[in-house]
Amino acid sequence: MAKRRLTPEQKTIVDQVKHIAAGLGETLAPFTEVVVHDLLHPKNAILAIYNNLSGRAVGDPATELGLARIADAGYPQVVANYANRFADGRQAKSTSIGIKDSDGRYIAALCLNVDVTLIRSMTTMLEQFSALANDAVKESLDPSGAASLRERIDRYAVGHATTPQSLRTDQRRALMQALKDEGYLELRRSMETVAQHLGVSRATVYNDAK
Repeated sequence: MAKRRLTPEQKTIVDQVKHIAAGLGETLAPFTEVVVHDLLHPKNAILAIYNNLSGRAVGDPATELGLARIADAGYPQVVANYANRFADGRQAKSTSIGIKDSDGRYIAALCLNVDVTLIRSMTTMLEQFSALANDAVKESLDPSGAASLRERIDRYAVGHATTPQSLRTDQRRALMQALKDEGYLELRRSMETVAQHLGVSRATVYNDAK
């Protein structure tokens, strides 16, 4: 039986999905496989595959989820973050997005398969790298107390739904008064620390503190 040809509209949609998949593939490499499925031709469904982690190839058949969409136009259009597994046993986290034409028929799917095993391995390495010895010598590389001052500024900015660098003049002045009242300005080099964290000059900070 001859393959059913895509209508011009369907072809345009599928071509756009392939461009999106290519961009996602470049952005999410090497942890995420990105696949475009042709749901009108399930026996040869895979149209494109980027960051091939599953070992599949263009022309391979649709998955069970793809077949479910073909059978039911009411099947959820987005199925996100479900557990999956590659053929070699590696764990994966998958998201499948169904693509419909103007008649509401599923014609394609965009699927992302994240190699969870690879990410977990990297997480373990990072945790090992950043681990601290319990009996480490007590030492501070910031004896001026600048860390606590910066943390206080951050809390103030969050309370105003903004960042330290984006505080308005009136907010900076109120912050300086609060820092003064709480004793932070008595710390060594406090004004310099405030200026650096707010992204303004020391002269501005001294003026706001008046």
